[in-house]
Amino acid sequence: MQNINLTDTIAAVATAVGESGIGIVRISGKDALRVADKIFLSKDGKRASTFKAYTTHYGWIVSRLSGKPVSRLASLSRHTGTPAHRHTEIIDEVLLTVMRGPKSYTKEDVVEINCHGGIVALRAALDLVLENGCRLAEPGEFTRRAFLNGRIDLAQAEAVLDIIRARTDSALKISAEQLRGGVSKQINKMRNRLLELASHLEADIDFPGEELDAAGPQQIREGLQEVGRQCRDILEGARRGRIFREGIQVVICGKPNVGKSSLLNALLKQERSIVTPVAGTTRDTIEEVIDIKGIPVRIVDTAGIIEPRDLVEKKAVLRSKRYIGLADLVILLLDGSRPLAKDDEALARKLKKKAIIAVVNKIDLKQKIDKGKILKRFPSVVGISAKKLKNIDLLEQAIANLVYAGGLRTPESALVSNLRHIEAVRHAEKFIAQALNSLDNELSLEFIAQEIREALGYLDEILGRRFSEELLDKIFSEFCVGK
Repeated sequence: MQNINLTDTIAAVATAVGESGIGIVRISGKDALRVADKIFLSKDGKRASTFKAYTTHYGWIVSRLSGKPVSRLASLSRHTGTPAHRHTEIIDEVLLTVMRGPKSYTKEDVVEINCHGGIVALRAALDLVLENGCRLAEPGEFTRRAFLNGRIDLAQAEAVLDIIRARTDSALKISAEQLRGGVSKQINKMRNRLLELASHLEADIDFPGEELDAAGPQQIREGLQEVGRQCRDILEGARRGRIFREGIQVVICGKPNVGKSSLLNALLKQERSIVTPVAGTTRDTIEEVIDIKGIPVRIVDTAGIIEPRDLVEKKAVLRSKRYIGLADLVILLLDGSRPLAKDDEALARKLKKKAIIAVVNKIDLKQKIDKGKILKRFPSVVGISAKKLKNIDLLEQAIANLVYAGGLRTPESALVSNLRHIEAVRHAEKFIAQALNSLDNELSLEFIAQEIREALGYLDEILGRRFSEELLDKIFSEFCVGK
C-alpha cells in the first residue's frame, strides 16, 4: 500500500458476501458526503451533505442518467412512494447513515449505505459509488486510516482483526479488552516509567556535577526492576493469552474400535464421524474446532494405531502418528470392557513425552480393564461412555485443568496474545536486564541510557509510535477489504 494515496475517498462492502437481510457499503474520506449527494435520494428530498452526524435516513440509491443532481431530477410518486423519473434508475431501497469526522471510525467523514443483502444489489451500489469518485479500499484500509489519523494505536488496530477471528467467548473478551486499550494502558505505563528514568540519566550525562533533581543509582535500579517485573508478568500471561486466541490441538488416539469416533461426536454434540462396530472404519484423520471451557480446541480423530495390513492403512497410521507428534494434548482412549492389552501399553510408552489424558471408554458395559494399572501410569484418568454421553463434561474439565494447571477462568485483566507484541516485550525485557547489569557493573551512564532507549523503542513498536510501512502493510494485509 506504500503507493496508495491515503487522502482518496475509499469505499468497500463491509459485510460478508452472501445472501442476508442487510449488506453495507462503507465510504470514508473528504468526498464521502459529496458522493452520497450524487447517488442517494432521501424520501424528504434532502441532500446527504445536510444531514446531521449519527443520523440515519430512508431513501433510494439511484443512478443518474444525465448530468443533473439526483435531488433535482427525481420526484416521488404520490401513489407508490418511490422515485420516478425518466432520468433516473432505482438501484435499491436503502437506509443511509452519516458519521462526520473526526468523530467516526476513521476520523474522516463516513457514510454507510445499508442495502438489501444480496450480492447483486451490493455490487450495483458499490459500482455506483466507485463511478462517482471513490476508490476501492485496500484490505484493512479503513482501520489503517483509524490508526494513522490517531483514533486508535497499533495494538488496538490489531485487536479489530482478533475480534473478527475470535472463536470463543474468552478470545472475544481478550480482544475486546485490547481494543478498549487494556494492553495499551499497560504498555504506556511501562513506557512512561522508562522515559522518566531516561530523562534523569540524560540530565546527569548532559549536566554532570550540577545540582539537578536527578535520580540516584538505587532509584534507577528500582525503576528498572519494576518495569522488568511488569515485562515478565506480561510474558507469563502471554501463554494463556495465546491459548485463548489460537487454541490447542488435541488428538484422540487408541486402538481400532475403542470409540474414538464416538468420542469425537460426543464432544462435538453432533454426528461428524461414521460409527460402526467394524474395527478400522476411520481411515483418515477428521478435524473439527470446538469450544471447551473457553479454550478453542482443534480436535483430531485419528485412525487406529495398528500394524497396517495394506498401503491405505499404512498411510493412515503414519498420518495419525504425525498428528500425535504435533499435538499439544493427547487423549489416549482405552476400552474398559476389555483387559488392558500389550498394544495399549506399547502405545502409552510411545506417548510418555506428551501431555496425556487417559480415558477409559464404555463404562456402561461390564468392566474388565485393570484400572489400578492405568492409575499408576497416568496422572489424569477419566471414565466415560461416549455412546451414552456419560461423563463427557468431566473429560472437558480435565482438558481445561491440564491446559491451565488447575483451571483458569476467563481473564479479568488484559492479556497479551499477539505474537508481535510478545516478541517486542521479550526484547524490551532483555534490554532492561542489560541496563541493570550495566548499572551493577558501574558502567558509563551512556550505556545504561542507550539500553533504556532500546527497551523504549520496542514498547513504541507495540503502540505504533515507531513503525515502518512494511510493518503496516504486513499487519493490514490480513484484514478483509471492508474493514
